[in-house]
Amino acid sequence: MVQKTVQMMNDKLSLEIIEFGNTSIKLYVPGYGYVKQKYEESKLNAAGAHFPYWAKIWPAAIGMCNFINAHSSLITGKKVLELAAGLGLPSLLAAAYAAEVCCSDYLQDAIDVIDRSIAINEYNNIYTQLLNWHHLPDSLQADILLMSDVNYDEEEFAVLYKVIERFIAGGTTIILSTPQRLMAKSFIGKLMPWVAHQEEMEINVPEKTFVSIFVLRKKKKDKV
Repeated sequence: MVQKTVQMMNDKLSLEIIEFGNTSIKLYVPGYGYVKQKYEESKLNAAGAHFPYWAKIWPAAIGMCNFINAHSSLITGKKVLELAAGLGLPSLLAAAYAAEVCCSDYLQDAIDVIDRSIAINEYNNIYTQLLNWHHLPDSLQADILLMSDVNYDEEEFAVLYKVIERFIAGGTTIILSTPQRLMAKSFIGKLMPWVAHQEEMEINVPEKTFVSIFVLRKKKKDKV
């Protein structure tokens, strides 16, 4: 991965160019001033508002992109959905190969920034949607589901497991990337019966982090 900043916009957004192999992605990333402003606004509107963690490039997203770059055949020509996309980096890379990409988050602020990244990359096969994994439409389907660094809150593990179980039951292949958190060990352990492929990689942005990538899918029934 090669990353460089090419434009600053009044401390609100920077435009980053991130290269994975031969594919370059232009990504808008909020600056500190923008993130602070949004956090202060959210605290005024709701007590106990969460810090806007969506507004950062996380190691798990980079790991996901490294994996997609190395295994693009998994998503080539497929219908791809990303949940809790944050800045949408994996979705933007997936759009270079997939037939269609839905990049979703439950926060409008995140969607607004992703829309700008989609526009500057001039993709016509990717769109955004407001989705909350607590209330997913029954009609929502995908060939491939991307989930990057979603298992960070133990209170969400039960809901996440049900989401994963639902998509796998429907025949979706899930690509899950996660830093190696001790507190998530039991959650990852429950997914092991569906693991078709697993990789570990070292990510050195912004500091050294070890990321695990899991490909989850329904196991074929044993032949009698």
